Amino acid sequence: MDNSLLEIGKIVNTHGLRGEVKVVPWMDYPEDFEELENIFIKTRKEMKPVEIENVRYQKNNLIVKFKGFNDINDIEQYKNCVLYADREELGELPEGVHYIVDLIGLEVVNEEGEKLGVLADVFNTGANDVYDVKREGKKNLLLPVIDEVVKEIDVEGGKITVHVMEGLDDEV
Repeated sequence: MDNSLLEIGKIVNTHGLRGEVKVVPWMDYPEDFEELENIFIKTRKEMKPVEIENVRYQKNNLIVKFKGFNDINDIEQYKNCVLYADREELGELPEGVHYIVDLIGLEVVNEEGEKLGVLADVFNTGANDVYDVKREGKKNLLLPVIDEVVKEIDVEGGKITVHVMEGLDDEV
């Protein structure tokens, strides 16, 4: 899949009988869903374009109504499908903020420029994100995404410079 489409959430269930779905948003600002007009539902066979008709909030989830889906039977087949939006429609990111898809695969180096590994994943612990750095011949290195650790992100140059604080790597 190309990087022009970005994952923005997942349909986890239907909601009511009128074709609404419960969505777990994967965006830092779930209210951005309200600004999107066209998104895509990824099925096993296709990327199905849909239009958002309405967005409501329910705890940490969204209740989303797509145009043309007016009955639970129309939408039920999309349960557990991931939603995507066009990068262009999501707009510009603030300075220093990056899409995870742009970071995965970047080389992770220490402040001396020595390669530590490659960024394999980013996950959220609640307090902050954590970089999962895949290393050859060693277990993965987990680094908190905080200013004391992540010194520079150079997407164009293909690397992330980090400071490995004492205690973060028990194999050094």
